[in-house]
This record gives sequence, structure tokens and C-alpha cells, in this order.
Amino acid sequence: MKKYVISLAVLGLVGFGMYQKVYIPKHTFKVVTPKKSDMPVVVNGVGNIGSENIYKVSALYGGKIYDFNISLGDFVKKGQIIAKIDSVDLEDKLKELQANLKVINDNINSTKLDKDSAYKQYIYQEEVLKKNYKLYKKRAISELEYKKYKTDRDVAKLKVKSLESKLQSLKNQIPQIQASISGLEERLKRYTLFAPIDGYVTKKYISNNDIIGNNQPLIEIVNPKDVWIDTFIDTRISGTVKLGDKSVISLRSGLKTNGYVSKIDPINNAVTNEREIFIRFNKVPIPFYINEQAIVDIKLKTLKNVTTIPPIAIVVKDEKYGVWVLKNNKVYFKPIDILAHGNKSVAIKDLNDKIVIPNPNKATLKEGMKIYHD
Repeated sequence: MKKYVISLAVLGLVGFGMYQKVYIPKHTFKVVTPKKSDMPVVVNGVGNIGSENIYKVSALYGGKIYDFNISLGDFVKKGQIIAKIDSVDLEDKLKELQANLKVINDNINSTKLDKDSAYKQYIYQEEVLKKNYKLYKKRAISELEYKKYKTDRDVAKLKVKSLESKLQSLKNQIPQIQASISGLEERLKRYTLFAPIDGYVTKKYISNNDIIGNNQPLIEIVNPKDVWIDTFIDTRISGTVKLGDKSVISLRSGLKTNGYVSKIDPINNAVTNEREIFIRFNKVPIPFYINEQAIVDIKLKTLKNVTTIPPIAIVVKDEKYGVWVLKNNKVYFKPIDILAHGNKSVAIKDLNDKIVIPNPNKATLKEGMKIYHD
């Protein structure tokens, strides 16, 4: 008999232990009471560091890269030489054209002198012909002699015309050569790549002495003034955000700094129902890292003496926001009107009931369910 009593006592102790350790914890929930307090309204969002403008330095023509000594994170100034591309024989062609142009200009000057001399000779032969024409009329010279003077005059005239044609031909070559020279000079300029703007090198595609193709990019440059946080925020809580709102930016690297709303995309994402909001830094951290994750807290206003509850108390049931309220040790779902979200609390319309905090590690709350609470 004594053995049975002892066994029953042991079983009782085990059962009580099981009750204390298993049953009660699964049904014992934390209960809170709504509070009246001032609550800063803050909209939270997660995003990444990006840039309004990213400038790519690309090569129009392909070739071998040299003088490319840029590293990631380097700061470059607008107009700074980034790299040069081997122009193969373009410089030799340019020098050849420039030499040809000089030869043509020399020939033009020489032909002008020859033309002036030929013209003077023509004038002289014209005067000789006039004098001998008078003699020919007086029968002082023969017709044959007169024709000889006339032929000399005509030959001198033809020489002037020939030199004029040669001079014009030389002059006509100049625009074509000059155009070719200008084209080569312009093309050679494109074989030297310059930074289009002040900024930091955030991406590097190639190395020095690489062979690249036409239109291939070399680096990306970001100007610090263009850097911002690109974040997506649920439309239900972003409606009151406006341009200029102050915000706190917390970077994944640990830096915490201030910023402001600089742009709000007017089109919501149709799938996620989120609004794209861009936050600029008051002072851009140097160095910055494109695509680094950031959390932003946008400060909107402070609500005075409002009813607040912890965010973890809010549940969604039948597509309605609400809380589990406690009545006679039983829970009942009660819809609520959310006024605003803060960092650690949510403002709602007046609510006086005690609120049960759901716990995923315990029994799922159901309408009319009896619970134990602290």
C-alpha cells in the first residue's frame, strides 16, 4: 500500500511539473494596457545607397588601353585624363596630311610667283605685238614676222591661264585636306578619355594594357552630390511623407547620420503597393559604397496625448487590423483604427481594454479562447 501511495505522489509531482512547464507556458500570455503619451510619428524604410546619376566613361573606338592608372575609390576631377587608346597609325596619317598641306601651300606660293612673272611676260608681249602691228600696217615688217609676235603673245597668255588653273587646282585641294586633318584630330581626341565630372570611381571594368572593343566602358563615376538612399515604403504608412522631411539614416556599416526626403516617386509599385522615396544625406559619408544597405527613419510629426500600443500587439484577421482583447480570461478580436506608426509604438484611436500579446511559440489565439496571463 505504501508503494502505491509513493507512486501516486511521484505521478502527482510529475503531472504538476508537466502542468507548470508545458501546459501553463503554452497558454500564459503577456497582457498590456494601452497608454496615453506623446508619440513621434516615424516612417521606417529599408533601402540601398544609390546615385541619381552614374557617369560611365566609355571608349568610342576599340584598341589597346594605356596610361590607365585609375583605382576604385579614386577621386577624379572633370577633364582629368582617364586613359588613352592606341591610335595605331592615325598620328602618322595626320602628320602625312599636315606635310601634304604644307607642300600644297608652298606650291601655291611658288605658282603665284610664276603666274605673276608669266603675267608680266604676257603684258610685255602684248606691248611688243602692238608696236609691230603698226609696223606691219606700214609694211615695215612682213606678215610672217607679225604672226611670230602674235604667237609669242598668245603663248604668254596661255601660260598665265595655265598657271591660274594650276593655282586654282592647288587651292581646291586645301579644304579637302583640312577636313581630313580636322577629322583625324577629332578622332584622335576620342582616343584620349577624360572624366566628364568631378566624382569618385565606383566601378572599374578593365585594367591597363587591356584590349577593348568599340563603346566599351572603362569606369563609372559618381558625384557625391548625386548620392542618395533609394528606399521603398508601404503606401499605407508613406502617405504623409513630404519633400524636405528630416530623416535618420543608419548604414549597415554602422554609421548613423542625418538626411532629408529629396524625391517621391509619383507612381506606386502595383505589385508590392510600395512607394519609392529617395533620401539625401545632409553630408555624404566619404567613402560611400553603392548598394550598401541602409535603414531610414523619416520624422513626420509628434502626436500629443494619444493612445499607444506596442506594434507586436497588432494582428490581421479577416483583412482587418486589430488586437486580441482580454475579457473574463478569454480573448476576443477587436478591430482598431491606426493613426500613425512610431519607432516603438503605434498610435490608435481610444481603446481601454487590456490587450493580449500573441506569441508564436505558444498556442494560437482564437476567438473566445481561455488563456492564462501574467
